[in-house]
Amino acid sequence: MTKSEKVAVVEELKEKFENATSFYLTDSSTLTVAQVNDLRGLCFEKDVEMRVVKNTLVKKALESFPEEKNYADLYESLKGPTALMFCETANAPAKLIEEFRKTNERPVLKAAYIDSSVYVGDDQLKSLAALKSKEELVGEIVGLLQSPAKNVISALKSGGSTIAGILKTLEERG
Repeated sequence: MTKSEKVAVVEELKEKFENATSFYLTDSSTLTVAQVNDLRGLCFEKDVEMRVVKNTLVKKALESFPEEKNYADLYESLKGPTALMFCETANAPAKLIEEFRKTNERPVLKAAYIDSSVYVGDDQLKSLAALKSKEELVGEIVGLLQSPAKNVISALKSGGSTIAGILKTLEERG
């Protein structure tokens, strides 16, 4: 790879990291070509972009960002073969990895970066897969907000018919 090609890859990675709220560093080194193709197919289905890039280029791209991004915590994970996974939904790569590992031993999660938090190690996979997506959280909040309103409305409706019933009974007696 020429120096200009490396510079182009670093610039492309900088743009990816700039726009990504979450990404994963994985190791899929022992997978066969057929298994890697299956993994890439699954990534395509789940709207996850997978890229294999040299660790030095990834680190160079990450080092260009300010410290408050917390990228420095990922540097230790940039050893050995690394595949990057980018996705809009933070838990999608973790769910994808769990699904793929039902029939394969890899990929292994090296680290994940989600909204400035860093998760290191394969033992974090279950926690990451359990994270709720933004859409799921918004749906739950809307449901919770609607629930008390529905209760109040149904109470008013039932209370209103009870009061009307009492008034009608009193009117008939009187």
